[in-house]
Amino acid sequence: MADYLKDWDPARLEFTFMRDSLPAGVSEEGMAMKISGRNISDDLFMFMKKQITGLEPNHTYNVTFQVELASMYPEQSVGIGGSPGASVYLKAGGATAEPVPVEKDGYIRMNIDKGGQSQGGEAMVVLGNIGIPGEDFSYQLIRRDNLQNPVQVTTDSTGSLWVLVGTDSGFEGTTTLFYNTVEVSLLY
Repeated sequence: MADYLKDWDPARLEFTFMRDSLPAGVSEEGMAMKISGRNISDDLFMFMKKQITGLEPNHTYNVTFQVELASMYPEQSVGIGGSPGASVYLKAGGATAEPVPVEKDGYIRMNIDKGGQSQGGEAMVVLGNIGIPGEDFSYQLIRRDNLQNPVQVTTDSTGSLWVLVGTDSGFEGTTTLFYNTVEVSLLY
């Protein structure tokens, strides 16, 4: 979790990251990675990451992501600071160095260039928002990908790199998502 004031008690952000059952309206049996947090500053980045090893050392790969997640936030909804569906952006990317939160100018930020909310950065691209069609606040599965816009990531000297997916929120409130699948492809 990143993009909050360093002096804040992280408990105020109510961050949760755990393996949990998919919401009942989506699946009666499935499990997913649940990530939840309360954005109290008009900016909050919540993410998960994984290291990939055994690749060609010092080589640049084109990396694509296909993400399926359960969201309950209508794209056309209205909220404080922005829509809970249209103002929360799903991003994916990678880096040679492990992506971690760091202190910078009184804030907790990322050590990689993820961009800001609706904009991608050097290490991440925007896959879209987390908005669902319709007006009903009930969980449904949505899919997002960057198949037309791969991220270039260079491995380190041992042949490893880090990949990550997350949300960059402009909605001031709680966002709770369930990542059902994250497929990562590395093109040589």
